[in-house]
Amino acid sequence: MSQPTLAQQLASFAASTSYDDLPAPVVDSVKRRVLDTLGIAAAAAPLETSRAARRWAASQGGFEGSSAVGVERRLPANLAAFVNGVLAHSLDYDDTHLPSVLHPSASVVPAALAAAERHGADGEQLIHAIAVGLETCVRIGMAGYDEQAKNSTFFEHGQHATSICGAMGGAVAASVITGSESGVLHSLGVAASMASGIIEANRTGGTVKRLHCGWAAHAALSAAELVAEGLTGPPTVLEGRFGFFEAWLHGKFDGTAISEGLGSHWLVPDIFFKPYPANHFTHSAVDAAAALRLQGVTPDRIERLTLGVPGPNHRTIGEPIEVKRAPETGYMAQFSGPYAVAVGLFGGGGLGAALEDYTDQLAQDPERRALMQKVDVVVDERCTQIFPRQFPAVLTARLTDGTTIVEEVLTNRGGPDRPLSFEELATKFRDNVAAVLPGQDAVGLEKACDELDTCIDVAAMLRPLTAVDGPTAVPLPVEAGPQRTRPAGGAASGAITKP
Repeated sequence: MSQPTLAQQLASFAASTSYDDLPAPVVDSVKRRVLDTLGIAAAAAPLETSRAARRWAASQGGFEGSSAVGVERRLPANLAAFVNGVLAHSLDYDDTHLPSVLHPSASVVPAALAAAERHGADGEQLIHAIAVGLETCVRIGMAGYDEQAKNSTFFEHGQHATSICGAMGGAVAASVITGSESGVLHSLGVAASMASGIIEANRTGGTVKRLHCGWAAHAALSAAELVAEGLTGPPTVLEGRFGFFEAWLHGKFDGTAISEGLGSHWLVPDIFFKPYPANHFTHSAVDAAAALRLQGVTPDRIERLTLGVPGPNHRTIGEPIEVKRAPETGYMAQFSGPYAVAVGLFGGGGLGAALEDYTDQLAQDPERRALMQKVDVVVDERCTQIFPRQFPAVLTARLTDGTTIVEEVLTNRGGPDRPLSFEELATKFRDNVAAVLPGQDAVGLEKACDELDTCIDVAAMLRPLTAVDGPTAVPLPVEAGPQRTRPAGGAASGAITKP
């Protein structure tokens, strides 16, 4: 008998594993990731990009099957997954797996939630779906990790591994809720033709990256639903001559990263939670600058700052340096090494940095701009050796009195070496929802996530989130013609408005 293909092995793993087979740390990790993902999505609801995504989704019509944050009526499951995925990734506050450098939950959790609600799955089924979906996403991402280069081959090609692998993991999560082993296999085969994402916006701006996880979750649900209607995919979809890894990675991949220990050694608990709402490459810079501040170093005492980072990080948070020293928006600031130093030195909120530290106003603040002009971002070889299992930073400050101080942060908060406690994650959740969700609803949602295994109605759990940022009106019919008119005031038909 021939060796099963990689997709067949993943499908067998996903379909044959049950909730009762999940190790306790995996179940606990999934519950925390649902809490984290929903809190981030709620916090992102007022963003204009989030409102645009919700307007578009609400305008599409279709069967009302699943709930979306900020949309009071249900949407088709794939569109609900799209909305929630967009919001979950929009603040760059979602979890990260290392060394694959992808963000698994922002695609997989929305896909699983939408499928669970659409098909009436309970909490145990939902946890199982998320667990196998996350595991699939991470293992496919790790197959594209180049140990010699110490970087993701996806990343080297300008590809967003998060959304590309997220579509695959999300498809597994969606299909196990109602499908068979063959259904999971075909969902992988179909989703591979829908996976997408490029990351140039990380370097030079644009908000398109916020759509990536939403589109991955949309692809995941669409693939699972198309398979249920009879569509099929190739069993060799991953390693085949014209398959996933050939198309994305030019055939350079490690299949053992998928198969080795599958079902016995779980990677889900090792996914890092993010303590700060910014690109993960910047987090150690925040911590290093905060350590300087705790020693009494203030911005006015600084003559020059040198931020040493891993080589692969440099292009994202240090290039082009003139852009990174003068971000125009809070979103651009999330990808700036100099701005991360400013956050730490000026004193961030929350767990060390919070959403309010990344606003357009602060990105353009003259005092922060002046400090950022003093920051050089350079490649540090020791940091490069540690990367990408951590995203370290070495910050060297030369003060006006001639003193030099060096702060090293070689491990990230939120990972296995420096884990966030449940209370710290709950604090992050409460901070995220404080401005958009009434206190009683927030407490109820936190409790529901903590007791997710007992959930019998996913729609009821998500219902408080549908009113976040005001109601979404049912879109008005649009007359045929070359132009779409807008009502007085400039709001599109079906726009999301605040009361």
